Amino acid sequence: MDFEDFKAIAAKAFPLTETQLGQFQAMDGLYEEWNAKINVISRKDIGGLYPRHVLHSLSIARYMQEEWPDAYADFSSGKADVLDLGTGGGFPGLPLAVLFPESRFTLCDSVGKKTIVASAVAQGLGLTNVEVVNARAESLPRKFGYVVSRAVASLDEFYPWVKGKFTSGILCLKGGDIIAESALMCRRCRVSPSKVSAWKVSSWLDGPDYDGKYVVRILP
Repeated sequence: MDFEDFKAIAAKAFPLTETQLGQFQAMDGLYEEWNAKINVISRKDIGGLYPRHVLHSLSIARYMQEEWPDAYADFSSGKADVLDLGTGGGFPGLPLAVLFPESRFTLCDSVGKKTIVASAVAQGLGLTNVEVVNARAESLPRKFGYVVSRAVASLDEFYPWVKGKFTSGILCLKGGDIIAESALMCRRCRVSPSKVSAWKVSSWLDGPDYDGKYVVRILP
């Protein structure tokens, strides 16, 4: 998938400005450049930046459009204060920060070399709504409105890291047996099953990259 293919999908789903389209287009070259210096994306995946990383990240926004409009309104209007925990090279945080320039994003990872890449790409894109921190979740001194993440850890491991650090909800991109994983989290972390829901990414995006992939929402 090249940028024009990405544009056809993303611009149909979201009201993108020319500035945003330019930022999404610039991601390709920036990640090519920085991934050659510090490997944060698999060599076999770097050619699939748009389908496997950017569109996958934007699935969180598409989920909010379809299933959680109050949250989408928060992100769109600048009311969202978002923590991307375990951001790696900047996913899902950077695509979401481009899409929602009015909201604030804190991209956090405990691996320093990954935050170097995320910081460099954010700077290269001219994003002023992004802060990148090299830290563990437990050390973060404040609460956020929302937490987002992508395949950082199993939910029963992830939830204790952010418990008490969010006020509105968690949105995780996950794969695998999400029913069993969610049930385990609910038992171990004493989360009511009524606060957990899952949405198939394949309900928006077609192709094998999205089979068995979900957006999981966890309410406080």
